[in-house]
Amino acid sequence: MGDIVSRLASVPGREDRVRHLEVLPARQARHADWPVWAAPDVVDAFRARGVTQPWEHQAVAADAAHHGQHVVLATGTASGKSLAYQLPALSAVRRSRGPRGQRGATVLYLAPTKALAQDQLAGLSGLGLDLRVTTHDGDSAREQRDWARDHAEYVLTNPDMLHRSLLPGHARWAAFLGSLRYVVVDECHHYRGVFGAHVAHVLRRLRRICAIYGADPTFVLASATVAEPEAAAARLTGLDVLAVTGDASPRGEVSLLLWEPPFTSYAGENGAPVRRAASSETADLLADLVAEDVRTLAFIRSRRGAEQVAMAAAELLADVDPALPSRVASYRGGYLPEERRAIEDSLRSGELTGLAATNALELGIDISGLDAVVMAGFPGTRAALWQQIGRAGRGAQDALGILVARDDPLDTYLVTHPEALLGRPVEATVFDPGNPYVLGPHLCAAAHEAPLTEADLPLFGPTAREVVDALTEGGLLRRRPRGWFWTDRRRASDLADIRSTGGTAVQLVESETGRVIGSVDASSAHATAHPGAVYVHRGETWLVHSLDLDDHVAVIQRAEPDYSTTARETTEITIAREREHTAWGDCRLSFGEVDVTHQVVSFLKRRQPGGDVLGEEPLDLPERSLRTAAVWWTVPDHALAEAGLAGRDLPGAAHAAEHCSIGLLPLFATCDRWDIGGVSTAVHPDTGRLTVFVYDGHPGGAGFAERGFRAAREWLTATRDTIESCTCEEGCPSCIQSPKCGNQNNPLDKAGAVALLDVLLGSV
Repeated sequence: MGDIVSRLASVPGREDRVRHLEVLPARQARHADWPVWAAPDVVDAFRARGVTQPWEHQAVAADAAHHGQHVVLATGTASGKSLAYQLPALSAVRRSRGPRGQRGATVLYLAPTKALAQDQLAGLSGLGLDLRVTTHDGDSAREQRDWARDHAEYVLTNPDMLHRSLLPGHARWAAFLGSLRYVVVDECHHYRGVFGAHVAHVLRRLRRICAIYGADPTFVLASATVAEPEAAAARLTGLDVLAVTGDASPRGEVSLLLWEPPFTSYAGENGAPVRRAASSETADLLADLVAEDVRTLAFIRSRRGAEQVAMAAAELLADVDPALPSRVASYRGGYLPEERRAIEDSLRSGELTGLAATNALELGIDISGLDAVVMAGFPGTRAALWQQIGRAGRGAQDALGILVARDDPLDTYLVTHPEALLGRPVEATVFDPGNPYVLGPHLCAAAHEAPLTEADLPLFGPTAREVVDALTEGGLLRRRPRGWFWTDRRRASDLADIRSTGGTAVQLVESETGRVIGSVDASSAHATAHPGAVYVHRGETWLVHSLDLDDHVAVIQRAEPDYSTTARETTEITIAREREHTAWGDCRLSFGEVDVTHQVVSFLKRRQPGGDVLGEEPLDLPERSLRTAAVWWTVPDHALAEAGLAGRDLPGAAHAAEHCSIGLLPLFATCDRWDIGGVSTAVHPDTGRLTVFVYDGHPGGAGFAERGFRAAREWLTATRDTIESCTCEEGCPSCIQSPKCGNQNNPLDKAGAVALLDVLLGSV
């Protein structure tokens, strides 16, 4: 790949865009023998697929699972993790069938996406075994679901379906669950934050129901990019889990290029300089690679962006050769299943050379033969970065990965500090199963599935009894001699929407037809679907006429305004309880519970294109309150005075430090900047000092702020370095400006933020 890298970097005008090149050496394979317990016809099926011998890590994990040890297999992308759990699972299924072919042992496979389950189904069907296997998800017809329940030996589903269908209807699934031998949790790093906490309790409820029917299944978890796999898997399942991490699969040489777009001649908010969009740079690189006949996958963060990058690359290629544009396409969620399959087949066959995709192709879809991956912006975690790079160079092929930095603090820091990205373990999977806002609904669901007993409570963690008592006092559970019973006529599983982070969704309804075109979480409707808002849905622009928060409906109409809208929001925060603190000299770092109150008070109209403010209109929307977890730090007046900060713009300095720290926290906790919020003030009434808060944007917390507290020195040092190293003069989106700021990025003091963080960090 060296020649390709040189040609990409030597294009006139690109000389200063390459920030770092890292070359990872190739690795030889290490093989093992087929285990003696494996069913001969299963081994023959794998051999017919070209697997003459398993790799060492496959054999180790499969053998442990066969002997009843819960296992997490944490090896690289394309390292054959599927074989490691399919070998013991299929052997158990084949050897336990009754004399007339009656169903014996069963297997439940859980994937975070339907696409991944479909890919697994294709792989299992391709083995040519007599296996009763099917998917059970939202796309399954009723007849298929009934067949899965009554006849299937290997069921592929997802945590949401397990939560809403299998567990509430467990009596109908009694034969399947009573014979359950293996539970496979694929791509387990995906289960983080509030979603991870929900899934942890769904798995505990599954274990409880299986025990009722006399089953004690072995759990096998798999991920190419999970940190601390033993601890993460134990937190997710509540079991002691063996970690298998030694990757014995072959790998070609991998070249990783860190690429930063240049500043443009345009000015952004408050006159800040703006870099060229990562999507525009990605389109250029995709076109260049396709022209070189390099099979390339470009990852874009949004559906609309994937379409635009594909179109832009095709236009560039048309100038080179009229036949080349047809070799580029886009791939995203929202396409029909047959459309997605056709695109995947075209990429596999070589008919397509370039594809611009959302992360729908990140998780496990088997597309081999790719040469390069281009990422339009850091995908949020080092885990996701290596997951995406792993799509190229499968087997012993060489591979090229290019990370194109977006105009934000995290991307800027990473391309200028490659040591923070390379040679370091991936982030720990952060979630908190003890969150009472998550635990409570699942205890209700468990009680609805079968009366909850004292013996069940340890399964759900040390705070389960406290939460059960609160649910009983609130009338949701009723205590009887046999245990706690669900008292409502509703399905208790409806209380826990494991896919949602914002509560009940607000439906977007077209005014003329009454057609529902989509939805938005209630927590964000105030800011994005308020009266007068310009709302973009699937590339179409809509104007919001009204928002009914009681009925959860926003009425919208198609429009083409020459402006966009931005909500202005006030936020107040009070400390409810400090759980821990650390003294940093005279400064103080704390972690605890806070109450956050938001209110959207107005919105700005901005001319498009250009961004000039055309006016501000008031809004009358209710306050929203949130009890959550936060990390905060304080600096006393005398420390500010000693550092010469007494006369500076302290609100601007604190505000700038808050923005950049929110942008950098995803490097230390597996979150997105939109999962967290912040408040800063020169004097907070609860502390009497300059205080900066960063809080989880979910009721009860999601573990992100606590992770920030544990890694505070590294996190805040990276924040300070990002601000100082940015080449802008007064602040820009690459350092201290935030796209989610409710105060239009004002006030901000870049130099003051560096000085303020120097005071804080110098006290450690």
